[in-house]
Amino acid sequence: MNMSQQGKGIKIMVVDDEPNILQFLELGLTNEGYQVATAQDGQEGIALAERYNPHVVVLDVMMPGMDGFEVCRALKADKPVAVIMLTAKEEIEDRVKGLNLGADDYMSKPFGFGELLARIQARVRNQFPHLLSEVAIGPFAIDAVRKEFRYRKRILDLSPTEHELLKYLVLNHGHVLSKSVILDQVWGYDFGGEENIVEVYIRSLRDKLQDREHRVIRTIRGAGYRVDLL
Repeated sequence: MNMSQQGKGIKIMVVDDEPNILQFLELGLTNEGYQVATAQDGQEGIALAERYNPHVVVLDVMMPGMDGFEVCRALKADKPVAVIMLTAKEEIEDRVKGLNLGADDYMSKPFGFGELLARIQARVRNQFPHLLSEVAIGPFAIDAVRKEFRYRKRILDLSPTEHELLKYLVLNHGHVLSKSVILDQVWGYDFGGEENIVEVYIRSLRDKLQDREHRVIRTIRGAGYRVDLL
């Protein structure tokens, strides 16, 4: 499923005082299938959010009057919204401050449109997965409606637990996940069994992925497991 189909029904709000950036992002995101609304300052952005109820807000930090930090604080106090902040290049203090205020991600200006798309998709995938009937991640495709998991266009025959485990690993690809974290997220905090159950299920997933050399689901010795998108 391409991005234009994935964007259907997902509302993005862009808040930036630079008209060129607003126009560029509105056109690009609309072409990708997203619903897009824009605001040129913080006050307008907060008022628009009340009416528009966006899923993701792309928010500039440096704006006259109410800056992005104040807008982020107000939005996060009021709505279950994902906020991606745009900061000046190398302004690490801005990033830290934004994240402490509840921002979900940040990008440095100037940025590539493709990277912004990937970050928006990641935020929707993690915070609003019900909006995506199908999520394509590298060679994997997860169809939430059909409860299907495909790898290289091949449908995998997975048990419910295998499905949830692989989904958790794939959604967090590139990150090393410990057995205890996997148990908490997939089996639940009240699971009373042994951590070795994770090894058993990982072995089964590798068989079904034909991952004999453990190149898809890698074992990071002493740390846990990591999915690499090959």
